[in-house]
Amino acid sequence: MTASYRYDVEILHLLVSSGHAYFGRTRDGAAEVPTTDAEQVDVVSGKGIVGDRFFGKAAHMDAAVTLMAIESLEAMAAELGVALFDPLLTRRNVVLRGAQLAPLLGEEFALESRGGLVRFRGGRPAHPCAWMDQVLAPGAHAAMRGRGGMRCQPLSDGTLHRGPAVLISPVPLDPGKAGKATLLRASRLP
Repeated sequence: MTASYRYDVEILHLLVSSGHAYFGRTRDGAAEVPTTDAEQVDVVSGKGIVGDRFFGKAAHMDAAVTLMAIESLEAMAAELGVALFDPLLTRRNVVLRGAQLAPLLGEEFALESRGGLVRFRGGRPAHPCAWMDQVLAPGAHAAMRGRGGMRCQPLSDGTLHRGPAVLISPVPLDPGKAGKATLLRASRLP
C-alpha cells in the first residue's frame, strides 16, 4: 500500500459475536448470541477478527471485517426522527467516527491504533438487511442503503483498540461526508 493521506478518526466500538443474530423471519425475533463491545480485537490476515462469526469462513475471506461510520447512524436517526440507534445492533465490527469509507472500496488502506497497524482491502458495500426495520426503527432499512458501511479483507495481523486512531488511505477522503448516503461503486478488484 502506498499511503498518501492520514486522517484522525476514533474507533468507537469493536463488535465481536460468535454467532449470527439476524436470520429467519423477523417475527421470530433475533437470536440470542453472545456479543461483546471489546476494548481491543485481534485481527488475523485473511481470516478476520478472532472470535467473530466470520473468522476463517471461506465464503467471507474477502469480507470478514465490517466497518461503518457512526455519522451514518446519526444521519439516519435524524431523518427518521428517533434517538440515536445502538450501533451494536447494526452488527458491524468496527464503528468509526470521522471516516468516509466509500472511496476505499477496492483500495488497500490501514487503521493504526496505539502504535499498531492493521491493513485491509475494501471489498464490497455492507448492504443493510430487512432486520434493520425491526431492530433499529421502521424505515431504517431504506435509510441505511448506501451508508451501511464496508466489508473488508484483513491483509495483516494486528490489534485494533477503541479510542483515537489514524486511517491511512491511498486516496483522498472527505471526513465531512462520512454520514452521507452514497451510491457505493462496485469493487475495483479483478
